[in-house]
Amino acid sequence: MSEAAILQNMAGPAATAAANPSDPYERQAQTFPRLTDEQVARAKAFGRIQDLPKGRVLFSRGDRTVDFFLVLEGNIEIYDDGPDGQPNVFTVHGKHQFTGELDLFNDRDILVGGRMGGNGRVARMNRAQFRRLLTAEPDIAETIMRAFILRRVGLMQHAQGAVTLITSRSGSVGHGLRLQRFLSRNGYPLRVLDLEQDEAAAQAALEASGFGEDDLPVVVCGPHRALSNPTNAEVADCLGISEEIEPGAVFDVAVVGAGPSGLASAVYAASEGLRTLVLEAEAPGGQAGTSSKIENYLGFPTGISGQALAGRAQVQAQKFGARIAVPRTVARLDCDRRPYALTLDNGSEVRAKAVVIATGARYRRLDHLENADRFEGGNGIHYAATAIEAALCEREEAAVVGGGNSAGQAAVYLSRFASHVHILVRGEGLAASMSDYLVGRIEASDRITLHTHTEVVGLDGERHLERVTWRNRRTGAEETRPVSNLFLMLGAVPNTDWLDGCGVALDGNGFVRVGAAGEDGDPRWSGRAPHLLETSRPGIFAVGDVRAGSVKRVASSVGEGSVVVSSVHQVLAGDA
Repeated sequence: MSEAAILQNMAGPAATAAANPSDPYERQAQTFPRLTDEQVARAKAFGRIQDLPKGRVLFSRGDRTVDFFLVLEGNIEIYDDGPDGQPNVFTVHGKHQFTGELDLFNDRDILVGGRMGGNGRVARMNRAQFRRLLTAEPDIAETIMRAFILRRVGLMQHAQGAVTLITSRSGSVGHGLRLQRFLSRNGYPLRVLDLEQDEAAAQAALEASGFGEDDLPVVVCGPHRALSNPTNAEVADCLGISEEIEPGAVFDVAVVGAGPSGLASAVYAASEGLRTLVLEAEAPGGQAGTSSKIENYLGFPTGISGQALAGRAQVQAQKFGARIAVPRTVARLDCDRRPYALTLDNGSEVRAKAVVIATGARYRRLDHLENADRFEGGNGIHYAATAIEAALCEREEAAVVGGGNSAGQAAVYLSRFASHVHILVRGEGLAASMSDYLVGRIEASDRITLHTHTEVVGLDGERHLERVTWRNRRTGAEETRPVSNLFLMLGAVPNTDWLDGCGVALDGNGFVRVGAAGEDGDPRWSGRAPHLLETSRPGIFAVGDVRAGSVKRVASSVGEGSVVVSSVHQVLAGDA
């Protein structure tokens, strides 16, 4: 499923049949709804009425914290930059329609411009007034939320307000895939120009950017702004994905990590009035965000992709006022000062009265193979199986290493694209570590082969992985297959390096221990016992996969992220 399709799934089914139901622009009644006269009367009371002349620019691409406009008379034109640099109008909001999409819930650079298409009258609301409208009028809020989600899908599908990524399959594939993953997982409209497949367009864009083929991949952020092989953080800063955190701000709670547990904490904390900040190193969803379909999550009988689940949670948290800063890696946590100080990778500092550790765990690497590093970063070794990676496997063999649910979901999904998928596990089989419904699908598929008691012993290829060799640990027999995409989903290594020196107690494997108070007489505890999910440091909690002894399931992570907020409240209130 593509990222645009994932987001569309967030908005729910179409109300009426459409010529192309996968295109939100065909779902006019939901994507560009008109409020009723009675809804307009209620809504306009939250803002101020303005008469505006034709041509008045209401907002421009790159603006932050723009206002919400409800058209009372006339119309508003929405546009992006055309090929000639002139405004390209692609949507017109008429009477009783409204402006905005998902960026109205955050402080990112907006993607498009808006201007009066004729003389007209509008009800204008700033962010505070807009949030009050959503809180006070749930029926209007539902209409707006669905429209905003579908509009972002439309921007992605039609590459409107998009960033251009120029890459080459033969040269810059690794870093190009990294950038494509980062932008797609963050829901940013993207136009990819491959030097082999779109030579004329790619060469023209490359020339205009001032770079050459040796500089690929190149990200064209906008007119006169292009970057050669940038980091994710550099791209985020160039495109305005990064949100500035005001110096000296103190949050009630800082959530480190935006996987299922972190997003659940953000939703509950923000909805209950806590000033909430989420710091995420890459994209919302964490490891679960790369799952093609989760079918055993309560309430979704037909399944839901990890990214769709994360996308819904992100919008939900932002609707309640949570700040989600991406990509922002926490380099260090200073536990000796209250409020706690979190130092970010860019050197800035964030203060919070309580901290929720939700950094999850990462898959293990093939450290026993000396040349494994050569194929990391998109050159054949992957740690996620999304639509981007699946496209690379089309009509080729692929291999998945691991016996957990993530590995099973990846194998089933990839089998729709690859000529054959090999699952490699060191144990007897899959029953002990994988859900039965996935085991059944794997056994029933003639495009998936399970290799038990097997480990990878060789990787071969020039610039990209071309062949993989594995060995049966019982018989010693080896087999080499033409596998150019290897998916590693084995084991779990906790993301706790940034806690070094803080004094938060870890177990022997580096996972965070909870429910254990400090030493007897430690004045930090003021004579009380730790709350549920509280670490060895008062006011610092751990939830989800990073917690020692956690159940590695999405539902469990969401549950922990939700219930921890009650303990946060008690700590903030000084409840002993």
